[in-house]
Amino acid sequence: MSQKRKVTLYFNSAMLAETQKEAIRQDRSVSWIIQAAWRIARDEVRRMPTSGLVIAPPETDIPAEALSSRPASTQGHSLVGLEPVS
Repeated sequence: MSQKRKVTLYFNSAMLAETQKEAIRQDRSVSWIIQAAWRIARDEVRRMPTSGLVIAPPETDIPAEALSSRPASTQGHSLVGLEPVS
């Protein structure tokens, strides 16, 4: 089993509510639902064209400072398990 890492993901309010509703319906955690959705969708996502950005391989550690600031594009979105951002 791989090592667990805490991450923060931003979702719009509607997507977060739908994910939470599905987690309740299946009696699973939101984390479990997101992981299952990724396993199902990852091949389709990988077929999408790239944005032209260079993405580091999964084995590469991301510097802490890159994770500490919240991008402006997430304003008005929610954190998993938290209330919508005002």
